[in-house]
Amino acid sequence: MLSSKPQPQDQSDGAASIEAAALTALAVAEKALAEGTTDQISREAVQRLLTAGARLFANKIEMEEKFFLPFISRDAATATDVVVTVSEMLRAVNLNTFDLAMWFRRPRPDDAP
Repeated sequence: MLSSKPQPQDQSDGAASIEAAALTALAVAEKALAEGTTDQISREAVQRLLTAGARLFANKIEMEEKFFLPFISRDAATATDVVVTVSEMLRAVNLNTFDLAMWFRRPRPDDAP
C-alpha cells in the first residue's frame, strides 16, 4: 500500500541538478563565445548565472570556510573578463575600490591554490 504521507526529498537531488546545470551552462557559454553567438543568450540568463555563482561562492568562503579558485582554472577567464565583471558588480551594490581594498585585505586561513 502506498503511503499518503509526503516522502522527504533526497537532499542530493538539488545538488545533482545544479551540478548538471553548471556543466551545461558552461558548455553552452563556451560554444557561444567561440562562435560569436552570445547575442542569443539573454541578459537575464547571464544575471541568473552570475547571481547564483556569486552567492554560492561567497557562501562557500564565508560560511563553510572553503577557499578555492572562483574559476575552473587560472586561464578560464581573462583579466579583462574579471575587471569588467567586478567593476559592474561593485557598481550594482554601490561599492567602490576603497570598499574593495578593505575586503581584499581580510586575513584568510590559507592561501587558495
